[in-house]
Amino acid sequence: MRIDVLGVGFDNLTMAEAVERGMELLRTPGTHYVATPNPEIVEVCREDPEARAAVNGADLVLPDGVGVVKGAAMLGTPLKEKTPGIEFAAHLMEKLAEEGKSLYLLGAKPGVAEQAAKRLAEAHPGLRIAGTHDGYFKEDGPVVEDIRQSGADVVFVCLGAPKQEKWMAKNGAATGARLLCGLGGSLDVFAGVVERAPRFWSDHGLEWFYRLCREPRRIGRMMKLPLFLIHVKQEKRRR
Repeated sequence: MRIDVLGVGFDNLTMAEAVERGMELLRTPGTHYVATPNPEIVEVCREDPEARAAVNGADLVLPDGVGVVKGAAMLGTPLKEKTPGIEFAAHLMEKLAEEGKSLYLLGAKPGVAEQAAKRLAEAHPGLRIAGTHDGYFKEDGPVVEDIRQSGADVVFVCLGAPKQEKWMAKNGAATGARLLCGLGGSLDVFAGVVERAPRFWSDHGLEWFYRLCREPRRIGRMMKLPLFLIHVKQEKRRR
């Protein structure tokens, strides 16, 4: 049973449980995908039925950030903990390296995925990089075929939400990969292009504020957080 937060269903798992579930999906025949919505994406899903269907259609939906966790608690249906996509990916790669699985990186500006691939291969001995492709493509077909030809077990799809969720829902099976993970701007962090918030900020649920201080142009997107909390309060009254 998923925890419903404004129409998006979240799996109620700890990080360790989420990673184990990801590995279970990887070992299960067929193609599966993971979504990691934050409050901003929940708000998008409220307005975009296609995005909502793509997110809820994921085999694993993880709360990326403290905002979703707070919202679930306010609604009386608490989640165990936040499971940020980038941390989920880091733990997953440790498991992939142990089992010699292959990973394909899709997204970001030209050159970033290659840079991320180099750093990740060095950080996770045993992890095989099947291939990379930037996120600036117009047609899905050639990218899907490249992933299929690479034989990748896992694909990190970093196209930004909700584009990446829609892309996974539409093209996942055709890639031949067992597991796809929608991870937003994670490739920029893995490549060292963008610095993640220090531990103090993330531990206190202030990673969003750190990013806003570093990138003031994100103010428009960040305004979705108070809107999200307003809608949660409205939903609480309605329930």
